[in-house]
This record gives sequence, structure tokens and C-alpha cells, in this order.
Amino acid sequence: MKKNFDRCLEMLLHHEGGFTADKFDPGNDGDGYGNQGSTNMGVTAKVYAAFTGQPAPIEVMQKLTVADVAPIYKQNYWDRVRADDLPSGVDWATFDWQVNSGNRSAKALQRNVGAKADGAVGPMTLQAVANHDPEDIIRNMHSSRDTFYRSLKLFGRYGRGWTRRNDETLEAALGMVSDN
Repeated sequence: MKKNFDRCLEMLLHHEGGFTADKFDPGNDGDGYGNQGSTNMGVTAKVYAAFTGQPAPIEVMQKLTVADVAPIYKQNYWDRVRADDLPSGVDWATFDWQVNSGNRSAKALQRNVGAKADGAVGPMTLQAVANHDPEDIIRNMHSSRDTFYRSLKLFGRYGRGWTRRNDETLEAALGMVSDN
């Protein structure tokens, strides 16, 4: 729902943490300008450089603030899944997975509600979402996300954190449904 972006961003930033330069992170592949990959508050150097049109060396990445990353999360992830138009809780479950694994979350949402899984959340997807119980959608998203994580080669390295994040997202999303 429209009112949930700030709340969801706060929860997301808790999951994402601070500055890292993990060479094993598949999403951490540099900024496109030849700089070593780094991440701060979940935003990779590549994403930051693409959003700003400027190189994102480690010195820049280390100094990012919430004000720097919030517009990226809003435009590139929240708006892309039309989270303002999703039910409370479904917005969080979809947004968090979108950030963590790309457009996979939009397709999973669509599959879970019987819409065409093209990754473009539009009026038909939103109507299909409206025809389903938000708690069922959230639980199905959690299950789909867990299956996806367990299929990844790096599950042994990151799986505990991924599944903890998924479980925390499930709990918070279900709480958001009951708050309304």
C-alpha cells in the first residue's frame, strides 16, 4: 500500500546492513567503470553507478546514506513491482524479494495468483492479487522464495542468512496484514 514504503524501507535496510565488499556475492560485480564491487545498505556499486550515472568507487560507496539509497529502492524495486497498489504485507514480501533477487519476485507473485508470469506487474496482475487472500499470497511467496534459495550453488555459503531473512519477511508481512 502507498503508506508502507517508509516502513518497508526501514525493514529492508535492517536486512541489508552496512558496507561490504564480499568477493563471493554474485550481485557484487563492480560498478561498470572498472571499480571493485562493493555494497552499502544493499545497493551495489553497479546499481548506484547506473542510477547516478557516475562511477561508484569504494570511497563513495562507504559514505552512502539512507537519503542516497531510498530513491534507488523506490524507483528500481518498489515502483517496479507496483508495491503501492499491492495489499499491505504482500507489498513487503514482494519488495524484499525483488531487492534480494531481482524481478524473480514479480514473476513469483504472478504465478502465485494465476497471472501471466512476465515480470511486469500491471492491471491484470493487480486484479488477480485482489482475488486472493493476502496471507495465502505471502505464504506462497515465502515457499517459492525458499525453494529458489535452496536451488542456488551458493546456498551453503549464504543459505542460513537467506532463509532467516525469508522467515523474518514472512513474519513481518503477515503482521502487516493483521495490522489492517
